[in-house]
Amino acid sequence: MANWNKPATEHFESLRLGEQYDCIHHPSGLDIYLFPKNMTSTYAMFATRYGSVDRDFRLEGESEEATVHVPAGVAHFLEHKMFANEDGVDSFARFSAWGADANAYTAYNRTVYLFGCTEHFDLSLTELLRFVTHPYFTEDSVRKEQGIIAQEIKMYDDDPYERCFSELLRCLYHKHHVRENICGTVDSIAQITPQTLMDCYRVFYNLSNMVLVICGNVSAEEVIAIADRELPVQPPVRILREMPEEPHTVLQARSLVRMPVSKPIFNIGFKDRGHELPAGERQKREAAMSILNEMLFSRSGELYNSLFEEGKISPAFSYGYSMADTFSFNSLAGEADDPEAVLQEILRYLEDKKREGLDREVFARCRRVMCAEYIKDFDSTEEIANDLLGYVFDEGEMFAYGELLQQVTYEDVTQLLHEIFGADSLCMSVVAPSEESDQT
Repeated sequence: MANWNKPATEHFESLRLGEQYDCIHHPSGLDIYLFPKNMTSTYAMFATRYGSVDRDFRLEGESEEATVHVPAGVAHFLEHKMFANEDGVDSFARFSAWGADANAYTAYNRTVYLFGCTEHFDLSLTELLRFVTHPYFTEDSVRKEQGIIAQEIKMYDDDPYERCFSELLRCLYHKHHVRENICGTVDSIAQITPQTLMDCYRVFYNLSNMVLVICGNVSAEEVIAIADRELPVQPPVRILREMPEEPHTVLQARSLVRMPVSKPIFNIGFKDRGHELPAGERQKREAAMSILNEMLFSRSGELYNSLFEEGKISPAFSYGYSMADTFSFNSLAGEADDPEAVLQEILRYLEDKKREGLDREVFARCRRVMCAEYIKDFDSTEEIANDLLGYVFDEGEMFAYGELLQQVTYEDVTQLLHEIFGADSLCMSVVAPSEESDQT
């Protein structure tokens, strides 16, 4: 076992919630967030600040000529390959033998490896740290994975809901890589080699660019002992990520794709600039947007009830605000016989609210609802771990978000109503029935 000095620790506590967690700055360079929770299940997430949008990058101190340019889909491809081990045993098999439920996912700005368990936590955490810090790629295994992921890409392309959302992002953004499929394309992944994967791994899987989040009935001493044994010491790195310059306007206002669906599917997006704010202000904007969305689009609100009672939308209606450090947008999704008519009614409703003003009692009620939702998440180790990871990667703080929800004012949501829902920031993606579907 490595003879580490005792790690430095930051403590976070909420007297209102009666909850607390620690950030352990491990000597390896990894920050470990430990949220103690006396529940039967434990949840762990080992994540890197590396997602599908990270296509052009170099390390601080390297010349611009050293900038690495990779095809779309590398982060997701790398996630797939990390479970393979040199001894031929897939890590999923080991987790399964211990009764742990393991998984992984790639998003636009992160890659996450995770497990949930009720026993054998020490074995599962050891395996999680071990396989993520020991990459193993061969020419043959990369070639085989290209075929597997190509099928996954085709599956997503054939899913009308996935296609509708991907078309929305393609219309919202001119150049930003968020407009590209997280998995890449069949052509782009064909360009990936073991060297491509290793070039990305050496930069983004440095422990100073990663975090470990654990929630459950485990001790700091147990976690630190495993980390001391399994983690290599790595000099920290600073990654310079190059992003295409993105206009504030949308690329195009409408997209129509025909597929074999029984009813048209729509996604409406409003491009935002909230990601340009400092970290603390971004977190407050997210809190305010959650309240505003609840006021405008929830099932208890007048817009949804009007559209649904008139038969203009199906019950499958959803909404949400998405923000990362380089992009942000608000979106609505649903099914409708006439999506354009639904869009026009939504726009009229928003203009009415801008002109007449929002209802203060509705604001107070929706703020209480969002505060209750925030508190409810502390009943689940999985929800706590996922939320905590999100706050860390967004440069926020978990307990501060609850305070920010309380501090959001009527004036804050009114200002957002006027800022976000502008005509020049709007586009709509529709997947409509194909001619064959129309005839059946």
